Amino acid sequence: MIKELHTIAFTHRNLEVSKIGALHIEKALLQSRFQVLKDSLKINEITFLSTCNRVEYFLVTNEALTDEFLTNFFSILYPDFSAEQVTYFSSNAFIFSKMDAVNHVLRVASSIDSLVIGEREIITQVRQAYEESRDLGLSGDTLRILFRHTIETAKRVYTETKISQKPVSVVSIAYHRLVGMDAPRDARVLAIGAGVTNTAMLRFLKKHGMTNFVIFNRTIEKAELLAEELGGKAYSLNELTSYTGGFDVLVSCTGSQDVIVDEKLYSSLLMDDLRPKFTVDLALPSDISADVHARFSTKNISIEVLQKISEGHLLERSQEVIHVEQILDEANKEFRNIAKMRAIEVAMRPVPQMVKDIRATAFNEIFKNELDQLDQPSLEILEKVVGYMEKKYMSMPMIMAKEIMFKS
Repeated sequence: MIKELHTIAFTHRNLEVSKIGALHIEKALLQSRFQVLKDSLKINEITFLSTCNRVEYFLVTNEALTDEFLTNFFSILYPDFSAEQVTYFSSNAFIFSKMDAVNHVLRVASSIDSLVIGEREIITQVRQAYEESRDLGLSGDTLRILFRHTIETAKRVYTETKISQKPVSVVSIAYHRLVGMDAPRDARVLAIGAGVTNTAMLRFLKKHGMTNFVIFNRTIEKAELLAEELGGKAYSLNELTSYTGGFDVLVSCTGSQDVIVDEKLYSSLLMDDLRPKFTVDLALPSDISADVHARFSTKNISIEVLQKISEGHLLERSQEVIHVEQILDEANKEFRNIAKMRAIEVAMRPVPQMVKDIRATAFNEIFKNELDQLDQPSLEILEKVVGYMEKKYMSMPMIMAKEIMFKS
């Protein structure tokens, strides 16, 4: 079982994230692509994991993952790849086999192999990847056992350690700080920018219960898409100077190299409302002028402060890795025992049928004449005795094998 396990991995450690994207396969193509691959390369089982910065293939096969195997693997799985692409990915893959493959998937699901240590999303991604392969008929008994043990171990990691307790993304930290400042749920949220960062921040605020959003963006179409998702309103960035709706929370993140909100614009947006406002500036360089905070009453959350907090949280998470490693060491040992037990179970599968065959031979051939002379009550008692012994003989070899294994 263990000797058949292999992983082909591409992560931020061995490949640029932009190149990893070329390995993604659309869901509609998964079954056809991987079934051809299995049949062609004598792969018994396979699970495909694809995230924004990771693509991995978990294999069960007796074949060695040689250079030739890898070349064929990528040629078959990605028929549109050029020879150069096939060579590139074949030569840059991380290969893990046997217990190294087990340890690797445990580290992946426990997030200590992630770009951001402690991000719990990976356990869901790993579980979903396995379930998808199972539902498509691509995986079998070995990967079922491996991934069940993996998910159980990862849950233990997140429960027994502090590796995921403090957020490290600036967006998550910004959201928690804003909520901690008692920003009201009925706040009017004015957002400048509709990129990935602001989108994530506004989604957090919507989950918190905020519903009043206005979004300004250079590309109005992107603002409209985000506004539709949030139930807000969209405007072109050019309309910001004439906006008269006021705000309570100002969230800004653009790619501008110049200040977006200076004292004059901020004063205009206030609409003579001099109450303290919440400002969240997630841009580098800052979108909101420092003069705004000097002149007006703002409760500001800056990217510089957020980054310092993030670095501190990352340091705390990294210090938890030693505790995670201890759990993974135990999990590796447990999996060795699980694999041994599974091997015994597989080896013992013929025993029940063998016992039944012996019984049938005894009743129908060897002792048939003697049994024909017994009356019905005697036959019933004999059936009970033999049935009892049959069950005991079926279970005894397994019990003895388990005892031998745990003593060794």
